[in-house]
Amino acid sequence: MNKLSKEKQITVLSALVEGNSIRSIERMTGINRNTIMTLLKSAGQKAQEILDSQLVNIKSNLIQVDEIWTFVGKKQKQVTLEERYEQNNTELGDQYVFVAIDAETKLVTNYLVGKRDAKNTLSFLQDLNARVSTEFQLSSDSFAPYKHAVRRTFGRDIAYAQIHKQFGEEVREEKRYSPARITGINIIPISGEPKMEHISTSYVERQNLTMRMSMRRFTRLTNAFSKKLDNLKHAVALHFFHYNYMRIHKTLRATPCMVAGVTKTIWNWDMFLKYGENYKNVA
Repeated sequence: MNKLSKEKQITVLSALVEGNSIRSIERMTGINRNTIMTLLKSAGQKAQEILDSQLVNIKSNLIQVDEIWTFVGKKQKQVTLEERYEQNNTELGDQYVFVAIDAETKLVTNYLVGKRDAKNTLSFLQDLNARVSTEFQLSSDSFAPYKHAVRRTFGRDIAYAQIHKQFGEEVREEKRYSPARITGINIIPISGEPKMEHISTSYVERQNLTMRMSMRRFTRLTNAFSKKLDNLKHAVALHFFHYNYMRIHKTLRATPCMVAGVTKTIWNWDMFLKYGENYKNVA
């Protein structure tokens, strides 16, 4: 990776965040896929460092959280008993990305990659609490562990509500390829005094679509899925860096980081590659 010119590194990174697979980038650029993976790892680590160091003391009024499904190696039903009881059994099978987004600035404040369980739900919300410095209203789906995790993290006074969606059965031929039809939506206030007009998960669900379109490994019914959990984490970190710092939101006409006051400028790949050198304290 260190032998690649800056121009080639930018070409590869740009292709990665636009939803191209590793092998398609190899075919387009002639760069070996192992070199591309090495660059993804380095860029993912750098992206995570930037997100961890700069997304702090965030001021927010409305936060939406949700989870998006993917898998590593194989789907959960294909994981054998022997594989489940191995030391690193949590790395194989179904994985979820927990995502928190500011409904006004569209900033992704934090995320977590891992199993969809109570432990990760609590860790995800504690990280959110550490990053946001203001009181805010929280909306989520009806995933059961949220109730306990929200109360343990924020106490009983936070304005928090859940959205419970009811689904109907689909025609058998369509069941594999399309989501079930929504037959009803129930809004359930949990604590505090949440304002009904702001109870929503629409923005974070739209971010889920952006993730599926921007990372090839999230595309369903393909062989582009992640083979290692670390690779998935690097790709997700790079995606959220690009989304927050570089991608201009069409409605806001600026990047989420600019609207949220995290940075005053639109980042480019040259700034990203030089991070740790000239751009360590860029604002």
